[in-house]
Amino acid sequence: MQGSIQIPADPKLQYLLRIGDACLILGQRLGEWCGHAPIVEEDIALSNMALDLIGQARGVLTLAGDQCPQDYDEDQLAFLRDERDYLNPTIVELERGDFAFTMLRNTLVATWLKLLWERLRDSSDAELAAIAGKALKEARYHQQHAADWVVRLGDGTEESRQRCETALARLWLYTPELFEDDAVDTAAQASGLGPATSELRDPWLAEMREILGEAGLALPQDAAFRSSGKRGVHSEHMGYILAEMQHLQRAFPGSAW
Repeated sequence: MQGSIQIPADPKLQYLLRIGDACLILGQRLGEWCGHAPIVEEDIALSNMALDLIGQARGVLTLAGDQCPQDYDEDQLAFLRDERDYLNPTIVELERGDFAFTMLRNTLVATWLKLLWERLRDSSDAELAAIAGKALKEARYHQQHAADWVVRLGDGTEESRQRCETALARLWLYTPELFEDDAVDTAAQASGLGPATSELRDPWLAEMREILGEAGLALPQDAAFRSSGKRGVHSEHMGYILAEMQHLQRAFPGSAW
């Protein structure tokens, strides 16, 4: 059985892992819709968006691996870390949920990623800037697709609206984590690597007000609860998703197909 790799405590590496892991874990969650979406068109769309996110994760994790003395590749970073070494925000690891839950999560996270990629195009790291340029186009589509569905569902039947309200109330609890700064953000901002995530909050809220307003959904109030996935402290859902992701790499180390 393959053991876990060791991750050094480097601010640039941690900043990159936070971005790459957000894309990786959300891509894994969206992949769970393959064969289960309500209509064939959405089955294909969600699968394609999952592939987009995995592609973004691959680019960022490859760059992150270059920061490690062991020169890890993207597969090692994706599949061979302990749970506490994954630094994605908790919102992306929550259960798949129903279609309304998925569309609302995609709206919240795709808007955040879109704003982040916009800023990362000006990164002092040329490779990260290049990744951001391509990823931004994909994030814009992901946001538009999800937001269109949120409007349709929120302004649809009584049941679709109720499902949206229930999903939004749950997901909103996890959104403050997206914008909480720490030493990793401060270092990235100071070096020009990328923005402190708090800088994204105001434009993100402005876009959320517009989308939710069009859907007839009220913007929830922030609660005292704070999630901490970006610091490696995850929900109960993370262990299950990693067990599924890591099984083959752990059981058959170094295998190729």
